[in-house]
Amino acid sequence: MLELKNIVFTAEEDGKEKRIIDDLSLKIDEGKFVVITGPNGGGKSTLAKVIMGINENQEGQILFEGEDITDKSITERAKLGIGFAFQAPVRFKGIRVLDLLRLASGENISVTAACEYLSKVGLCAKEYINRDVNDSLSGGELKRIEIATVLARGTKLSVFDEPEAGIDLWSFNNLIKVFENIRETIKGTVLIISHQERILNIADEIVVIENGKVKKIGSKEEVLPELLASSVAVGAACQKLEA
Repeated sequence: MLELKNIVFTAEEDGKEKRIIDDLSLKIDEGKFVVITGPNGGGKSTLAKVIMGINENQEGQILFEGEDITDKSITERAKLGIGFAFQAPVRFKGIRVLDLLRLASGENISVTAACEYLSKVGLCAKEYINRDVNDSLSGGELKRIEIATVLARGTKLSVFDEPEAGIDLWSFNNLIKVFENIRETIKGTVLIISHQERILNIADEIVVIENGKVKKIGSKEEVLPELLASSVAVGAACQKLEA
């Protein structure tokens, strides 16, 4: 499905070039629900943007379904079936939710079809279908509408960059239900950047990235207990420092 070979991405920091992604190789199989996690600043979100083509890697190769997409644009990758959802969804003035779903699908889909996508992400369709995608929507509502657009596109690979960022607890609980539903009815591959335990807990595979490299990769049963134990240890150390 997706294969990253020796990916390097650098950025300028304090006047010097720093490797944000450092010779990283990773293979993601078709039909998997994969969560990439790791410490802040480790390169997770950068990697997601490299996959989508938002960030251009300086070295390495990206293969999608066996095709080299390293030099392909965002639009070309989208046409091949790669979808991307940002940490902070974009707001569009003067565009209704229905219009956005039609743009995402690439077809003039019916209101009924659009409503089905909204229902899949836990939104009452009749309350949202004709609303503008603007500041009247909360962060949680925008997140779910953005996920609905990804579903409408029917992507082969859907990449979500920290979907829990900036939303309240109620919205987060509903977001988890959305991903659980996607997990149960998955037809494509889902890749989520997250450090939330409840999202990690529904993964087929967890990839830990630290300092721009893959530190560990394995099933939820193999990786999650170690992550939780490490988190508890860090919390205990912080408490001692504060005491």
